[in-house]
Amino acid sequence: MKLLSPAISSLVRSRLWRIEAWKNNPLDAQREVLQDLVTSAQYTEFGRKYNFSNLFNVRDFKAAVPIHEYDDMKPYIQRIMKGEQNIIWNTPIYWFAKSSGTTSDKSKFIPVSDESLKDSHYKAVKDVLTMYYQFNPDSELLTGKGLVLGGSHNINPMNNEAQYGDLSAVLLQNSPFWGHWLRTPDLSIALMDEWESKIEKLAESTIKENVTSVSGVPTWTLVLFKRILKITGKKTIVEVWPSLELYMHGGVSFTPYKEQFQKIIGKNINYLDLYNASEGFFAAQDIPGGEGMLLFTDHGIFIEFMPVSEYGKKDPQTISLQDVELGKNYAPVISTNGGLWRYLLGDTIQFTSLKPFRIKVSGRLKHYINAFGEEVIVDNTDKAIAIASEKTGAVVNDYTAAPVYFSDTANGAHEWLIEFEKEPESLETFTKELDAALKNNNSDYEAKRHKDIALGLPIIHSLKKGIFSRWLHSKGKLGGQHKVPRLSNERTLLEEILQMNSATFVNK
Repeated sequence: MKLLSPAISSLVRSRLWRIEAWKNNPLDAQREVLQDLVTSAQYTEFGRKYNFSNLFNVRDFKAAVPIHEYDDMKPYIQRIMKGEQNIIWNTPIYWFAKSSGTTSDKSKFIPVSDESLKDSHYKAVKDVLTMYYQFNPDSELLTGKGLVLGGSHNINPMNNEAQYGDLSAVLLQNSPFWGHWLRTPDLSIALMDEWESKIEKLAESTIKENVTSVSGVPTWTLVLFKRILKITGKKTIVEVWPSLELYMHGGVSFTPYKEQFQKIIGKNINYLDLYNASEGFFAAQDIPGGEGMLLFTDHGIFIEFMPVSEYGKKDPQTISLQDVELGKNYAPVISTNGGLWRYLLGDTIQFTSLKPFRIKVSGRLKHYINAFGEEVIVDNTDKAIAIASEKTGAVVNDYTAAPVYFSDTANGAHEWLIEFEKEPESLETFTKELDAALKNNNSDYEAKRHKDIALGLPIIHSLKKGIFSRWLHSKGKLGGQHKVPRLSNERTLLEEILQMNSATFVNK
């Protein structure tokens, strides 16, 4: 292993010229990607339906193919999961990345082809390493192991050949041979699905490894770090892993966690922000400490940008990369080498740079809470409120919710402010019913709530009637179509309302 690492390191560095090629010519790279996608899929069922054989430019492609959301793609995906092929992509698809659901599903299943593994996810990983070495030429990253906090995988019962799991699990299961040499823990531990046991095994099996990098969701990473310190009796992670130099994160905002990470690690290390999802690997931070992530334009994904104002229109319009502007919110619409066509991703992004194109994730198209990777949307919480109200006899006028972030002594939670027209006899019972309904409607929330490892029971405050109206009035938004935002990923709104309510605060 020690003999191979310098060779692998040299190969990683040699990729820089390829990155510079698409970085400096992003529009050409994107046109070539679209041409390859359409050509590859022209004889699939989807390609025949939309006449791919006669689509020769971006304008024709956009005119022929409508924008799709998950529910539009779901019938095709279900058929593939049952064993049909050549439906939306021209090579067999046997893997599906499971992520949180849409308004009608607890979970959604994103097709993962060999091409999306090789030309999107793994290619992007190699490019991230290349960019890292460019700014850290003396790095010893590949002389040690990368600790990866992956998910679990399961056999899909609809078809013996098809398997699904969290994206991280799918990537681990299919990673190239050299990837297994460079990571820890053993695959049997990495793919465990019971998180309490998994954290214990992860801690025990990695303590004596030379860990130089860690990647994973901040929530679970902190849980693991705390367990490692308890087992070893050490005060900081650097006492356990002296060579640790990099933490890679993505999926949720890292801002609330950075101070905790610096404290628990015990020395300054490098942090890299990544934008990878079940649908593909879209961007990564190319300049340490810089704003924004470099947009990947040559990784098997063609990207259009829908101004947020277009969302919900009958025929929403998108713009191409050459027409984007700094600071405006766009919703990415992607066509991928996994068979998603003009697919509305659901995120919103802003460009922080146009030469080269760099982006940051600004939120979701709809209100949500995703502080811990739970991806709770308003549809989830509306349904949960209705179920809890029905079971407890309560009547809810309005509500808002926001996260309570990790602290040194407590795990995270969701904090709710609810104005009842008719209060439940027991707020404790209402809380438990709300929590159960959220678990039932959202698989990611359910996973984070498992045995309170990451998320604790919701904290619910009953407000005096009229508080929400007073808050709207204070913002000049009382009446008309103005509403209190149901969900927020940060606490500003919640803290303002709590302060306004403090004189007559009720917590039953």
